[in-house]
Amino acid sequence: MNRSNLAYVVVSSEFGRTLLVWRKASVGPRVVRIILPCEGKSTEAMLAEQFPPAVRRSHQRIEALRDQLHAFLMGEPIALSLDLLDFGICSDFQKQVLLAEAQIPQGRVSTYGRLARKIGAPPAARAVGGALAQNPFPIVVPCHRTIRADGSPGGFAGGLPLKRALLEMEGIVFDARGCVPRRFLW
Repeated sequence: MNRSNLAYVVVSSEFGRTLLVWRKASVGPRVVRIILPCEGKSTEAMLAEQFPPAVRRSHQRIEALRDQLHAFLMGEPIALSLDLLDFGICSDFQKQVLLAEAQIPQGRVSTYGRLARKIGAPPAARAVGGALAQNPFPIVVPCHRTIRADGSPGGFAGGLPLKRALLEMEGIVFDARGCVPRRFLW
C-alpha cells in the first residue's frame, strides 16, 4: 500500500474519537483502517504509530461514510456501507470472514463457530476469531456482533466496555453472568 497518499477524518461520538484512515485510489477513495478509541491511548497516537504520513483531509464520499458511522454511533439503526472499504489489504480468508460478519443484522449476534460454519470451514472457529481480531474496519464490519459459544462477549479492538455498549445500543441484553442469551443468535 502506498502510504504517501493517506488521509484521515474524525468521527466524534460519546465513545470518543474514531478515525477513518483512507487513501486515494484509481476507483476513488478507499478506507484502509478504522481506529477505535481505546483506554490508555488516543486514536491520534495510534494513527501516528500505524500511519505516520496520514494527514487530516476529506473527500465527499468519505464524509458520507463518516456521517453514516456517526449516526450509527449515536444509536440510529443505520446500515453501514461496505463500498469504500479496501478489502484488498485482507487475506482471502479474512475477507471471506469479514463479508460473512457484515451479514449479521443489527440486534443479533453470531458465534465464532457459527461464522466458521457459515463460510464452510467448521473447524476454523479460532481462525475466524483471529481474522476478526485483525478486522481493519471495526463497526462498519460489525465484529462486535460475534461472541463466544458460551455467550460471553469475547474480545474487541475497542475493549469490552465498548463492545458491550455497542451491543446494548442495538438492543441486545446481557444476563446476570454478563452473557448474551441464545435468543439473540443469528
